[in-house]
Amino acid sequence: MSPREPDPKYLEPLLGVVFDLDGTLVLSHHDFVRMRKTLIRTAEKYGVLPGHLSVEDPIHRTVEKAREELRNSGAPDGNVFRFEAEYHKAIDAIEMEALPRTVARPGADPLLKALTARGFRIGLLTRSSEQFARGALLRTGLGPYFSYLRTRSTPGPAKPSPDSLLTLLREMEVPRDRAVFVGDHLIDAECATAARVRFYAVLPDPSEAAGSTQSEERFLAGGAAAVAKDLTQLARQLDVTPPPALTPQ
Repeated sequence: MSPREPDPKYLEPLLGVVFDLDGTLVLSHHDFVRMRKTLIRTAEKYGVLPGHLSVEDPIHRTVEKAREELRNSGAPDGNVFRFEAEYHKAIDAIEMEALPRTVARPGADPLLKALTARGFRIGLLTRSSEQFARGALLRTGLGPYFSYLRTRSTPGPAKPSPDSLLTLLREMEVPRDRAVFVGDHLIDAECATAARVRFYAVLPDPSEAAGSTQSEERFLAGGAAAVAKDLTQLARQLDVTPPPALTPQ
């Protein structure tokens, strides 16, 4: 048995904060079931056997399974490329349908404003498309806070690959031991722990909590250093909560 890799060393003070987008900073209520069904139909169209993919799996896992099956079956590279292009186009279209109803999660603007005022470098790492991510930031007024952004449309590895987070931190010029990744899903925890970056979890907003499997216990088991019920509590954990206003005497 190989020796256990030592736990990562985290240094203080923090210099940078990377956020997930959907569910963490904005609420858009995507139709993920429709996205998954569309992805599976597209994969079967290009040669994946019916019944081999499950609508219960997250999209990135389904893509990995479909890609692997197509390659193992000897499908021409052209089939794989066409599958990827077609499913991206279909999912992007479904995703954009949610943009008109996308709103900032309560507490997002005050949190980002406080982090900016304290001099933190702020980045965004999302599995949303570039078009949706920039549209959501514009619609919610959160765009000015983000000079550093990586989406599933960005060339190179995508979340949950740890390289996606590490690449973003290099662009931000923030060492990984002085950074924190904030997200609302276990995929975010998976990405952060694989990159050896500390992870702070935010529980789902009440408007999206129905049917969610994310919980404090699961986040802690997944490597979270802290779990917040909302962005106001996260601000306290990051020590950027504005002091209360003085009451006139």
